[in-house]
Amino acid sequence: MSVLMVNDRYDFNSLKELLDTTDGNLASHLKALEKEEYIIIHKSFLGRKPNTNYQASDKGKQAFKQHLNALEQIIKNQRSL
Repeated sequence: MSVLMVNDRYDFNSLKELLDTTDGNLASHLKALEKEEYIIIHKSFLGRKPNTNYQASDKGKQAFKQHLNALEQIIKNQRSL
């Protein structure tokens, strides 16, 4: 999700390369994000080759920000111990 938070869109192969993961692993994670409606999928063709791009949805952006806020709270609470 962090990649999609700082980029408008990212394609499957670029994500796979950046994250150094397998097709199946990445597809599994993207499917989970899609199920929660955290990402928007854009399918097109570049010439004759299929191209799939992913974009963070508003719901996904909000959930990611909430996640970061929760992590920050954990860190703040640990510092006060």
